[in-house]
Amino acid sequence: MKKRVLILCTGNSARSQMAEGLLRYEGGELYEVYSAGVEPSFVRPQAVEAMREIGIDITKHRSKSVDEFTGQKFDYVITVCGNANERCPVFPGKTERIHWSFDDPASAEGDGATKLAVFRRVRDEIHERIKSFVNAKE
Repeated sequence: MKKRVLILCTGNSARSQMAEGLLRYEGGELYEVYSAGVEPSFVRPQAVEAMREIGIDITKHRSKSVDEFTGQKFDYVITVCGNANERCPVFPGKTERIHWSFDDPASAEGDGATKLAVFRRVRDEIHERIKSFVNAKE
C-alpha cells in the first residue's frame, strides 16, 4: 500500500512543487504524493524549467491550498519552509511531521539567468533530501 505524503510551503509555487515531482520520480510506486500551500498562488515557470532540465514534467501541476486536504490522512507531512511549518494544520491519524528548510527561489533577485540558477540550486538541494528520505524509508 502506498504511503501518502503531503508537501507544504507558503505559495505552493516552487519548493513544494519541485519536491512533489522529485518524490514521485524517486519514490516510484511507493508514494502517493501531493503538494499544497498555506497561501497558494501559481506554479512558477522557473520551477517548471528547472524540473524539465532533469527530465521531470510538472507542467500540469497547479497551486493548491492546504485547505483542499483538510481531514485527509497522510503518513507524512513535509514542510519545506518555516512559514508552512508554523502554520501547518493538524492532520488526523498517525501523521509523521517532517521539516526541511530551503531557500525560497521565488525571492531570488537579478536577471532571468541568475534567478534560474537559484531555482536549480534549490531543486538540487531538495533532490538530495528526497533521495535520502526514500532510501531511509525503504
